[in-house]
Amino acid sequence: MDLTYSEADERFRAQLRSWLEQAVPAHGAPPPPGDWPARRAYDTAWQRKLFDAGYAGLHWPKAFGGQGVAVSQQLVYLEEYARAGAPYISVNFVGMMHAGPTLIAEGTDEQRAFHLPRILRGDDVWCQGFSEPDAGSDLASLRTRAVRDGDEYVIHGQKIWSTRAHVADYCELLVRTDPEARKHRGISWLILDMHQPGVEVRPMRTIDGESHFCEVFLDGARAPVTNRVGAENDGWRVTNVTLRFERGTAFAQHVITMRSQLRALVEVARTTPTGPGGQTAWDDSGLRKQVGRLEASVEALWRLTQLGIAEAERTGLPAPTGSAVKLRFSELAQEITELTLRVLGRPVLGGAPGRAREAARDYLWSLQYTIAAGTSQIQRNLVAERILGMPRSA
Repeated sequence: MDLTYSEADERFRAQLRSWLEQAVPAHGAPPPPGDWPARRAYDTAWQRKLFDAGYAGLHWPKAFGGQGVAVSQQLVYLEEYARAGAPYISVNFVGMMHAGPTLIAEGTDEQRAFHLPRILRGDDVWCQGFSEPDAGSDLASLRTRAVRDGDEYVIHGQKIWSTRAHVADYCELLVRTDPEARKHRGISWLILDMHQPGVEVRPMRTIDGESHFCEVFLDGARAPVTNRVGAENDGWRVTNVTLRFERGTAFAQHVITMRSQLRALVEVARTTPTGPGGQTAWDDSGLRKQVGRLEASVEALWRLTQLGIAEAERTGLPAPTGSAVKLRFSELAQEITELTLRVLGRPVLGGAPGRAREAARDYLWSLQYTIAAGTSQIQRNLVAERILGMPRSA
């Protein structure tokens, strides 16, 4: 894999950097935490700006409305996006990084024609309906039922940890369509319209004071059979396509953003006094060694992410190394935010001003990474079995 940037890549970088330098400040600051209608408007407006400028769906094939650019330019985009501090895609995340790529890989022509342009433009927001109260890490144990009624499925059940479901238009939903089949065999992947009777969304307040996650209760909600992605009862295979996108290429922006987090950590250490003689936290050689180790880890993880993106471009599906990316990213996110808090003196979220409050919020948010998108224990199993080729445990 040759990831050397060409003259064309550098021209693309210069063009993109110039656009971001104007567009990012003009878009303004995000709304305050908790104002989810405003956050949806802010994020979807930014998505539309990316679309109008030709930067939406760079990694999507041209046949499906994307730009189909070379992998090297996709990587340049991620680097410049993080450098500019451009808005995190937030409410557009599931549509752009999970549902859209899954529809490209597995959807029908009609599903792609309707949904993909709307995702790219920011017209529609998607959420994920996978986990349940009794089916998280063991996702195949899900019990939400979908019973065929003519040309529709009637759905009953409950989902949990559905990120931003309270502002979503559609849900990528896993349901059990054959309760008599073995648990991996009786699952189907559906597109669910969230704006209908029988769908109740309850936001969940988390430790950082936010309500990113929701419970979704389904009581007679309906999905047309034409909204099924893949064959009936073949949903577990389609789900693994989605999960590989979620754990691999979808984390690319997060990984490159870690470079910015490390730079911020160094700046905090350089400006945080630790004694009357003018010493700062950065004078601690032990701290500098830790930062160096973290920098090397982030760079190695970025190279592994690049490998996964290149593999996705070559095959149309992300590589199984996505589980390794997700696992190490989760650990690094917690290590970096924990170290930042230690340098600042572990401020209390409720009373910490400015930078300290933001650092405390970042740390609390990082705690969910070792659970979201598959727990670290599950990722280690996948790394052992699918990357290293080790046998399943008895």
